[in-house]
Amino acid sequence: MTTSATPPETSSDSGQPVAVPQEIPVQELPVAEPPAAAPVVVTAVPVAAPAKVSDGPRAIIPPSPAVVPYATPTAPKPSQRLISLDALRGFDMFWIIGAENVAMAICKQWNTKATAIVAEQLDHVPWRGFHFYDLIFPMFVFIVGVSMVFSLSKAVERGGKAAAVRRVIIRGIVLYLLGVIYYGGFSHSFGYMYKHHHQPVPDISSNFGKVIADIRFLGVLQRIAISYMVTGLLFCLFKPRTLMIICAGLLLLYWGLLVAVHPGQEHHSYDEGKNLTNYIDAHYLPGFKWDGDHDPEGILSTIPAIGGCLLGVFAGLLLHTPRLGGYQKAGLLVVGGALLILIGMVWGGMPINLQEGGWTLPELAQFPVIKKLWTSSFVMLTAGCASVLLGVFYLVIDVWKLRIIAAPFVWIGMNAITLYLVWNIFELDKLASRFIGGSGTELGKHSPDWFLRLAPPIVALAMILLLARFLYKRQIFLRV
Repeated sequence: MTTSATPPETSSDSGQPVAVPQEIPVQELPVAEPPAAAPVVVTAVPVAAPAKVSDGPRAIIPPSPAVVPYATPTAPKPSQRLISLDALRGFDMFWIIGAENVAMAICKQWNTKATAIVAEQLDHVPWRGFHFYDLIFPMFVFIVGVSMVFSLSKAVERGGKAAAVRRVIIRGIVLYLLGVIYYGGFSHSFGYMYKHHHQPVPDISSNFGKVIADIRFLGVLQRIAISYMVTGLLFCLFKPRTLMIICAGLLLLYWGLLVAVHPGQEHHSYDEGKNLTNYIDAHYLPGFKWDGDHDPEGILSTIPAIGGCLLGVFAGLLLHTPRLGGYQKAGLLVVGGALLILIGMVWGGMPINLQEGGWTLPELAQFPVIKKLWTSSFVMLTAGCASVLLGVFYLVIDVWKLRIIAAPFVWIGMNAITLYLVWNIFELDKLASRFIGGSGTELGKHSPDWFLRLAPPIVALAMILLLARFLYKRQIFLRV
């Protein structure tokens, strides 16, 4: 680009004409973008007074790049990290790492109708049905899907899809192995070998069955790892519309398999030990199984778990889009969650009008809400509850900015897996009992029953919260 610099002809005091300068091309200088996180500082630079006409011919001097301020100062981009998502993750983990024990201790100490209801909700349903505590695990899987949108979108922008895929695979494998180690790994099997054969180093080749007998190949962390890895790969490779088709296909496929295939049974059944999910675990899942010959985190039930993680991805895409405002996002999360809850309950066999004789789905189409089978209706119901909670958390914490009330949940949510492992490996509840003195100590002998019942879980919860706060304040975030 050039600019024309041709001032009118003038005369000097001596009457001599002043030469008119020719057009001098002035190249437009590139304007440097300010750093995203650094404030824009514009410094006033003194400029020399224009020369008098008598000083001689004028020259058009291009301005120095050093004194050109940024063309359009822009505010730093807001962080894409959602505090509400960290808080919801922390709220979810809060019940696992001590809050449940405190609540149950209170319910046992003061046995009323209200506390009986609370105690019932803080325990898993034996088979069919749904309690609050059945929401904890699937909500964590849902949150994994939400977080994935932000982390993998950033990874794709920085290093491309190939780098994001590598990251997903590596993190999935590490988390899976961590789950195997958490449940004891080979330790129980090695102990068996040493006890029965006095072999410090077990002979795996000749006793392979004994070695793997106590390894839990599929468990809580393993399910999170597999759901993360499969969903992450799908997110990197397919567009949202395709992901929706895959999600619906997985949930319908699982239902169709359990209806169409029922080994050893004349008709399909969802009773324990009489369904395809339990059958596959009993015949094809090696190692330790949580419920005898089958596992609630078994082989076939991983299919709907991936569907639940994908539902979290859709919530994450909603929060990630810049086209909607905060109130719109929160409202859509709540309304969408309520719709998922309704679908899950109707698919699970609940009458539409909640009245006797109300319309329900035909029996063949019903898919009861069963956590230990991770039925598709259970996935829809729990994803809906998680979406409603996320919408409320997002509204209060990220839209209204009332973040101080969620601080303890944020501490936990930033190191959720780490605190989960610490709580279970170090058994802080038992450590707290030793710390304050058990019933056999002098303190215990002179303490009332309510103190011995309430103090240990409260101290244990306080210990894990202090650790969470310490890690947060020191900016120590341990990632898998």
